Amino acid sequence: MTGDRQGCSTTARRLTRHALLGATALAVSLIGPVPPSALAAPGSHAAPAHPAALAPLAAPQAGAAPWRVSPVDTPARADQVRDEQWQLDELRASVAWRTSTGRGVTVAVIDSGVDGSHPDLAGQVLPGIDLVDDGDTDDGPDPVGHGTTVAGLIAGRDDDKRGAVGLAPDAKILPVRVLDDENRYDDALIVAKGVRWAVDNGARVINLSLGGSGDSPALAAALDYAFARDVVVVACTGNLAASSDTKVWYPAREPGVIAVAGLERASDNLWSGSITGPATILTAPATGLVGARPGGYWRVQGTSFATPLVAATAALIRSHWPQMSAGEVVNRLISTARDIGPAGRDDRFGYGMVDPVAALTVDVPSVGRNPLDDHSSPGVVGFGPAPGTTEEEPVAGAGADPLGFTTTRQQTHWTARPAGGSDGSDPGRLWTSVAVSAALAAGAVLMARRLRRSVR
Repeated sequence: MTGDRQGCSTTARRLTRHALLGATALAVSLIGPVPPSALAAPGSHAAPAHPAALAPLAAPQAGAAPWRVSPVDTPARADQVRDEQWQLDELRASVAWRTSTGRGVTVAVIDSGVDGSHPDLAGQVLPGIDLVDDGDTDDGPDPVGHGTTVAGLIAGRDDDKRGAVGLAPDAKILPVRVLDDENRYDDALIVAKGVRWAVDNGARVINLSLGGSGDSPALAAALDYAFARDVVVVACTGNLAASSDTKVWYPAREPGVIAVAGLERASDNLWSGSITGPATILTAPATGLVGARPGGYWRVQGTSFATPLVAATAALIRSHWPQMSAGEVVNRLISTARDIGPAGRDDRFGYGMVDPVAALTVDVPSVGRNPLDDHSSPGVVGFGPAPGTTEEEPVAGAGADPLGFTTTRQQTHWTARPAGGSDGSDPGRLWTSVAVSAALAAGAVLMARRLRRSVR
């Protein structure tokens, strides 16, 4: 938990802090989903409830981030998607479902939006909020597809033998869109608003498959708000291909948040693209996953998709023990994880791989608090109202830019590619972003020095 960061001893320090925060943009933890040879449903966004056959992967929509697709050789079986969901066997989902399916629990997916018309999510998605689109465009509820995939891994329907089923198939999804049609955002403040809105609208678990290198007082305050209101928060540790920093991303490293790293398919090996470190709490399958997307399915990999498997397990626990506090849920998750790597908690795997069956069946001593939280003073002072409560009212003390500094939005390097292909990142764009950030930071320092002289 992050304390109230508003107090500073001098005006110069306060202005410097805002300037430096303005020079740090958070990148979303995206992956490079790997498209299958044939895993797309018919091209309509409003797909039939049970698609009769799977067609070649559809081309990306205009305006979406560029990607490459692999050629299609043979048509896929209608149940191929279900057959390829190896993570359900790895996590012994069928055994866990004897105890809980997530019924009665709302999981907020703070992401790129969720396509509730997808056959796997029909009836699973509650009315949400779009903090990006003002209604002037018609790109659908999820122009990117990332949030739909995350939602499907959590709560995809299990009422037939087709499509992608979630680990908590009877949970409900509360969609909160904070990412634009290029899967990026300007300021962590929009994520903070999304967290606050999700808490105020019934979320008991929050999934954050996004993050970046810089801390955010506004987002820390929103997370404190969630903890104080008994909400479990799960976030990804980040992907190496989308980051120039190997430190666990924020908000995953905020004390109290369950930071999830990724594992290779059907193994105890850390996925080579996963960021990990001292802040890592749990691991989950991250590669070779098949997920829902608007209009069909695709193969994906990344810590973005390991995270919803932990969020879904939290939903299973909260459904089985409705009165259990968020802190006890977190304790149960880490106490029952299957230890991998060095004995005990370590900096690569955290407490180990999430184990839904053990989390639902093993006796765990009560702790009465979130063992991951440092319980420092909540940073909610001055956070302001949730979005939608007043029109165009700024959030006090959370992301203001008094020096007029702004940052170029970071690209997420979202790509779809055949297995073994390049990650599609652009080194030139990366180094340009680094140079711009360095220049902004230097400017902030010079401005602070001038202000310090004037104060004297």
